[in-house]
Amino acid sequence: MHGKLLPLAGLYLVQGLPYGLQSGLLPVLLRARGLSLTRVGLAKVLYLPWLFKLVWAPLVDTRGSLRAWLMLSTAALGLVCGLLAASPPAEAGPAGLQVRVVGLLLLLNLGAAVQDVALDTLAVQLLEPAELGPGNTVQVVAYKLGAMLAGGGLLALVPTLSWPGLFLLLAATYWLAAALVWAAPALQQPPSSGPSEPALHSLCLLQHLLAMPGTLWTAGFVLTYKLGEQGASSLFPLLLLDHGISTPELGLWNGVGAVLCSIVGSSLGGALLARHRQPVPLLRSVLGFRLGGLACQTTLLFHLDTPGVRLGSSTVLRGAALLSLCVQHFLGGLVTTTTFTLMMHCSRLAPSALQATHYSLLATLELLGKLFLGTLAGALADSLGPHLCFALFLALSGMPILYLSLAPSTLA
Repeated sequence: MHGKLLPLAGLYLVQGLPYGLQSGLLPVLLRARGLSLTRVGLAKVLYLPWLFKLVWAPLVDTRGSLRAWLMLSTAALGLVCGLLAASPPAEAGPAGLQVRVVGLLLLLNLGAAVQDVALDTLAVQLLEPAELGPGNTVQVVAYKLGAMLAGGGLLALVPTLSWPGLFLLLAATYWLAAALVWAAPALQQPPSSGPSEPALHSLCLLQHLLAMPGTLWTAGFVLTYKLGEQGASSLFPLLLLDHGISTPELGLWNGVGAVLCSIVGSSLGGALLARHRQPVPLLRSVLGFRLGGLACQTTLLFHLDTPGVRLGSSTVLRGAALLSLCVQHFLGGLVTTTTFTLMMHCSRLAPSALQATHYSLLATLELLGKLFLGTLAGALADSLGPHLCFALFLALSGMPILYLSLAPSTLA
């Protein structure tokens, strides 16, 4: 099993780099430059290519080998990073970034999304049912470690970083990962266990995928399970910045400390899944803990807005705020690993020739739910105020707990 997990871990780590750049680094830098919460939230439009994975997932299923797709997409990511190294931002555009840099970041996300389709499909086909828990732990932990290195680690070093040096280092990392894909024997795709499915038109394909056992319920769950958490995790660090925490300190806590807590949560989720195997009963417990943690964070936010209250350098309140940030990331990591295992269980019920497209459908819906609230959270806070906004996030975090009672027997 370790022969499979180690190369998968390396590839998932490099896949997390673009996410870390755009979720850990950009929002804090843009907010520190004075942009409104609404405009900071709009930077998440850079993730748009991830929502179109279903467009190329059928190509990955039917054209060429997964190994070739992995190698070419990873090498292309290195090429885009090389172009970014040669394009240091000069004048910022109306959204806070130069148009050329925005275009290259969109290409970076496009390459990462294609890589994601091929890598997830290979993982689904390589891992045995008993290996799904450890496999998803590796997936989530390695991805978050990459995000931490590219997000919080870099933010803590601002402003001493060199833009060309940063992206040249990333380019070299991607090219090494492409060489790993080429050289690792464990990434050999297993032979197909059945006849290939005929090509389907887009609408027929979608209907066919949704007809798979448990797919409709799983689609509804992954679309909604992160709504409240994502909205709160997008806003809370920026509100701490408004209350006096410095940019480097926030980068250290939100980009490194909190992500490490998320990795611990993901690892715990994998260990629990290895013992219990069934993700749905585990989700019932951890979603309740997450709701309680968000309630505490909301109460803390209400107190921070009391006149005269300030996050001093040595106050208990400051420690409580940073602890709340880490606890929510820990619980979020636990929920994410369990949910991704549930998604893989569901995709394994589909024919092998459709597993890439099936998993991509679920992963696209999962991302859509996160992007929806993550993008609109700033606008909601600017229009409704943080208090009403976090009350909404609490309500949204309670919905998945009720939804679990409708889980089909094929997954429960």
